[in-house]
Amino acid sequence: MAYTTLISIILSHFLLLTTKTLAGKVPAIIVFGDSSVDSGNNNQISTVLKSNFEPYGRDFYDKKPTGRFCNGRIPPDFISEAFGLRPFVPAYLDPAFSISDFAEGVCFASAGTGYDNATSDVLEVIPLWKEVEYYKEYQKKLEAYAGKKKAKYIIKESLYLISIGTNDFLENYYSMQSQRSSQYTEDQFQDFLVQLAQNFVNQIYRMGARKISLTGVPPMGCLPLERATNYVGGNGDGCNEKYNNVAKHFNVMLSDLVERLNEELTGIRVVFADAYNLLLQMITKPSSYENVHRNN
Repeated sequence: MAYTTLISIILSHFLLLTTKTLAGKVPAIIVFGDSSVDSGNNNQISTVLKSNFEPYGRDFYDKKPTGRFCNGRIPPDFISEAFGLRPFVPAYLDPAFSISDFAEGVCFASAGTGYDNATSDVLEVIPLWKEVEYYKEYQKKLEAYAGKKKAKYIIKESLYLISIGTNDFLENYYSMQSQRSSQYTEDQFQDFLVQLAQNFVNQIYRMGARKISLTGVPPMGCLPLERATNYVGGNGDGCNEKYNNVAKHFNVMLSDLVERLNEELTGIRVVFADAYNLLLQMITKPSSYENVHRNN
């Protein structure tokens, strides 16, 4: 099994343990975010950021690239299956699927996007506000398909997975062309992103979402590109600790936001999925996961 699928399996198991705390029947999985959860929406838009070529998809069901940035399934797929739904969550823009498929799971995510609209502009991908517009459109289609009562039930009881934020730092704030770095200090930019995250959750809450999993950012200083940049710059092949420290600080802010949301919004249940330490352990101590690799 390739390493990207292994990461997806382990992260999915972690997220599943987290989301199980939301309990209750889950009729559908609804996904917002970036490449960590995009199941193929970028295939349908004009952007260079696509994964519609090999070796992507080689471990998926038909052995073909699907638009997932993985050789197999991604976390929402495993979580969907674990809740007794289909073993994958289709992309909303994929013409191969319709509202009858989306009634039990739909993905609005777009690789390369972020909380900040400026982030999506970098690679001309779907901004988060547009993901919400697609969700509004989906709700209308769902009501027409399933009826008002059933649609309302699906919207309320579905599990909402949100995984986004890394690109706001790596493709936006820390990029050489960034305007945000001249407008905000690092702390101010994180405050700005947390406010955008709060606005987003408030928005989908007003539209009916109640069970929400908000995933923090990974140890982004250990991503392959950042380690390669370190190496080229003569700093060895280790992680960029500055970026990792920012990620840890931002995750604390997101976790605090989750606590506030649960206190302020009636009937909502939000959990914070902090995958940072899990992924860091996989990167720094890969031998700990050899049995998982062999058993999957």
